[in-house]
Amino acid sequence: MVIYMGVVLYAPALALNAVTGFDLWGAVLAMGLVCTLYTALGGLKAVIWTDVFQTIVMFAGQLAVIIVGTHQAGGIAEVWKKAQNGSRISGLDLNPDPLERHTFWTLGVGGVFLMLALYGVNQAQVQRYLSSRTEKVAIMSCYAVFPCQQIVLTMGCLMGLVMYARYGEESPLDKGYVKSNDQMVLYFVMDVLQDLPGLPGLFVACLFSGALSTISSAFNSLATVTMEDLIKPHVAPMTEARATLLSKMLALGYGLVCLAMAYIASLMGSVLQAALSIFGMVGGPLLGLFCLGMFFPWANSTGALVGLVSGLVMAFWIGIGSFLSRMSASALPVMNTTITPDVGNMTTALMTTLITSKPRPSGVQALYSLSYMWYSAHNSATVVVVGLLVSFLTGPSKEKDLNPGTIYPVLGNLLFFLPQRYREKLCCVTPLDDKSKVMDCQPYLMTRKESNGVAYTEEEGEQKTTQPTCNLAHTVQETAL
Repeated sequence: MVIYMGVVLYAPALALNAVTGFDLWGAVLAMGLVCTLYTALGGLKAVIWTDVFQTIVMFAGQLAVIIVGTHQAGGIAEVWKKAQNGSRISGLDLNPDPLERHTFWTLGVGGVFLMLALYGVNQAQVQRYLSSRTEKVAIMSCYAVFPCQQIVLTMGCLMGLVMYARYGEESPLDKGYVKSNDQMVLYFVMDVLQDLPGLPGLFVACLFSGALSTISSAFNSLATVTMEDLIKPHVAPMTEARATLLSKMLALGYGLVCLAMAYIASLMGSVLQAALSIFGMVGGPLLGLFCLGMFFPWANSTGALVGLVSGLVMAFWIGIGSFLSRMSASALPVMNTTITPDVGNMTTALMTTLITSKPRPSGVQALYSLSYMWYSAHNSATVVVVGLLVSFLTGPSKEKDLNPGTIYPVLGNLLFFLPQRYREKLCCVTPLDDKSKVMDCQPYLMTRKESNGVAYTEEEGEQKTTQPTCNLAHTVQETAL
């Protein structure tokens, strides 16, 4: 999360620097300090409410650019026509090759695992679910994400088509007006909106709103997890005031660390691919760990730990290897060989260009060439497979030792055609809500949080700190399972 924050902090500052000449690291420092300050002072409540206003600004900024740009290009029909003529409208690519960057399978299957890692087990998202008043509201927020996400993606694609309709094949990058693809959008915005006072500033606000909303969520979640999982279990009980102060200091500390990480982000190339690659590298193993614990009753703690370490090692091996491989490839000179046949006095000269097709990578290079959209699926599968193997070798968990409500019997549902006794032997029919086994266990309660991350429930007007009354495999905090 800290590495990802560096990417998010660096990207808008880079774009602003390219177009306005505003000092790059001055923008990084200003944004980082402002975000750190309001997150440390306001906690989760400040994070969520600023996110609401920042989202409105983001949509307004993108809409303004698309509407004005489309009007100047001659209408949406003209934009679409130019994009089709320029082969910018891609058909359905059903190539199953996982080394291809974007295909139907890469986006449709690999993207599902990436989104599960982002919205299912990502700390910054889970803290939002737990801040909901009821479980039903938390579930509705998940359903609301999907259409909003499609609108954001559609607007991003439309902006790209409008840019192509305006510049054609002679992009600002080719002409040397900008230095990287990540700077082209803001250049386009300043070009299109330069005669409309206020609108360029609206888009700059849109750009920074997206970054601030992401960073503030991360600061708060990092501070809360550190407080709940690393500090409270190992120190004596502290007062509310001291816990609040310590939580704010942690948020401030993480803010300063993320400022340092922004420098590393400047070396990562394309910021969007870097951001998604980081989530695939780290979010993938985390997703695998949750899946291992929720769907496989045989998994034990040793298997989970070894599986997680294996997944992280595999993730960083592929991620760092891919980065170094791209760096070495870009350092090699590119040679274009053109052969002109000796045609004597012929009036027509035949130009033949020999194009050598790029060989398919093999061995380790194939692993490094894996599409970044598959990182999450590959790494989560590694955790599950290794975790199950180690669990069976060290002694799998028994069904009678499991707490109902902590396992979803997915295998039992898939093997519905087998007799009950065989499914019981496979340990795949663990009930979700067997009341006889939970007896005195306190049911899961949706919680609210103070700014320092302390969870509590409201019951008959009293504030009570939630504590599980038996050995349930969940805790009421951001790392809830």
